[in-house]
Amino acid sequence: MRWKAFAGCLALLGLTLTAGTAEAHGHDPGRGVLGAHDGWGAGTTGGAAAAPGDVHTVTKRSELVAALAAHPGAPKIVYVRGTIEGNVDDRDRPRTCDDFADPAYSLPAYLAVYDPATWGKVEPSGPLEEARARSQANQAAQVVVDVGPNTTVYGLGGATLHGLTLRVTGDNVILRNLRFSDAHDCFPQWDPLDGADGNWNSEYDNVDLVGATHVWVSHNEFSDGGNTSQPTYFGRKYEVHDGLLDIVNGSDLVTVSDNRLHDHDKTMLIGNTDKPTYDVGKLRVTVHHNLFSDIGQRAPRVRYGQVHVYDNLYVVRDAAAYSYSLGVGVESRIHAENNFFRIPASVPLGALVHYWKGTAFHATGTLVSSGAARPRPVDLLAEYNAANDPDLGPDVGWTPTLVDRLDPTWAVPARVLAGAGPVF
Repeated sequence: MRWKAFAGCLALLGLTLTAGTAEAHGHDPGRGVLGAHDGWGAGTTGGAAAAPGDVHTVTKRSELVAALAAHPGAPKIVYVRGTIEGNVDDRDRPRTCDDFADPAYSLPAYLAVYDPATWGKVEPSGPLEEARARSQANQAAQVVVDVGPNTTVYGLGGATLHGLTLRVTGDNVILRNLRFSDAHDCFPQWDPLDGADGNWNSEYDNVDLVGATHVWVSHNEFSDGGNTSQPTYFGRKYEVHDGLLDIVNGSDLVTVSDNRLHDHDKTMLIGNTDKPTYDVGKLRVTVHHNLFSDIGQRAPRVRYGQVHVYDNLYVVRDAAAYSYSLGVGVESRIHAENNFFRIPASVPLGALVHYWKGTAFHATGTLVSSGAARPRPVDLLAEYNAANDPDLGPDVGWTPTLVDRLDPTWAVPARVLAGAGPVF
C-alpha cells in the first residue's frame, strides 16, 4: 500500500494523517520531517537536507554500514530495500553463534559451572564468565550498527533489518517504515540475583537510542520475528532478546509514533538506571498511536523522563505472558491520555500499571475492554492504588502541549489498526 492509498483508507474511516506523516508523502519519502507540534521530538528533520550524493540505497549489511559511516555529520538518507541480515560476513555468508564463540566458552560448561544448586546465588565470575563476555563482544561487533547525526533510515517496500541492532548515538535522526526483527543474543548471562528465582539477561535491542537527541521513530514494526521458543535452564527461560526499542543514557526529545510492537516481553525502556547520572532533565519522550500487541511488559517503563503516552492501543491475549503495561520508575512523570486496552477478563485492572519506585502517575481518558465486556472508562490510578501499596499520587508536575492531534479513545482502535506499522 502506498502513501496515497493509505491516506485514502484512513479517509474512509473519517481519519487523517498527522502533519508529520503527511510530509513523507511524495516521490522522495526519505525527506519527510516531523511536524512542529508532534511531541517532544517536534521539528526533527533527519537527513531531509541531504545532497544527492548522500542519498543511498542499500540491500545488505556491508552497504548499510558503509552508507551510515559516509560523510560523518552531513545530512544523509539511507533507503533500505529487501531483507538485510545482521549475522552475515562482508561476503554475505551466514554466521552462526558458533562463529562468535570464544574458544574457552561453551554453553554446557557454563550451565555446569554456574548451576545455582552448586554455584549459589552469586553473580557468575571467573574464566568461563569472561569467555562468555568475550563471545558476546564478538557478536556485538557484527550486529550492532551505529547511526550518527542528521540521518534518515527509511524502508522501501517491506524492508527488514533482521538480527541487527541500530544504535542511534547522534542528534537529529529519523527511522521510518522498517521492520526490525529478532535482534538475538547468542550468549545470554545468568543472573541469580534478578528476581526471586534469577533470570537470563540478553544484550541486544532492535533499536537503541543511546544519548541520542531529536529522534523520530515512526511507522515501523518491531518483533522477535517468530524466534520465541527457547529452552529452560535453571527453571527460567533462556531469554535471547532484550528490548525492542530502548531510550537510554540521557537520550532526549524523542517521538515514537504509529509503530507496531508485538510478541515480545521487555519492550520499551526509557531510562536504564535508577542513579541520577545523565538522565535528570532529559528522557523527554512522546509515545502515540502505537500498537502494543502481546507484549509482556515495559510499554513503556520509565525512569526520570517526562513521557506523554497517548492514543495507543494495547492488546493482551495471553494473561499468563503478561506482566504490566506502564511502568512507573524513579522520578518518572508519565502523562497518559486516551489509551485503549483490550485484555482478558483474568487480568486485574490494577495490574496495567506497575510500581518501579516512582511516586506519581497521571492517566485520563482510558477505555478498557475486559474479556467479552464492552469498553468502559477506567481510572488507572485509582485501580492501581486500590490494589497496591504504596499509593501513587496524581501530580506529575507538567502538562503536555506538543500534541498535533489527540483522538478520542473510542476512535483509537480503528486509527491505530489502520495506520500503525510500515506503509507499502
